[in-house]
Amino acid sequence: MECIFCAIARGEASALVVYQDEETMAFMDINPATPGHTLVIPRAHVRNIYELDDHTAAAIMNTVLRVARGIREAMEPDGLNLMQANERAAFQSVFHFHFHLVPRWTGDGLRPPWRPKPGEPLAIADAAERIRRALAAEGSGEPG
Repeated sequence: MECIFCAIARGEASALVVYQDEETMAFMDINPATPGHTLVIPRAHVRNIYELDDHTAAAIMNTVLRVARGIREAMEPDGLNLMQANERAAFQSVFHFHFHLVPRWTGDGLRPPWRPKPGEPLAIADAAERIRRALAAEGSGEPG
């Protein structure tokens, strides 16, 4: 079975890409837990954390940090959860090492102006564009 993340990395499957370089890519989750939920992957197929070499691991972490800063600038979350997934983690059918960056806000009842009202669809394209602009303004590589 074809790896969907490999197809995204090759540009053969659509994704809302917010950052990419020669070794890594970051794109919006199509079923986000929260607006701004972004995935970071190595372009090469790596099944799990044990298969990472030092160079690829450093490249991924560099992208994670860049994108995290872009999310902070674009969306001003109160925090950011970073979770690693691979193989069948979390009942996923994706067999490609990746990180989830999930913005979070405290329960103060206030929503940033870009966030949809309850019951409205999530504006992931808007979130992706905000993150791309923040990364471009920071000068951190190629936006999507």
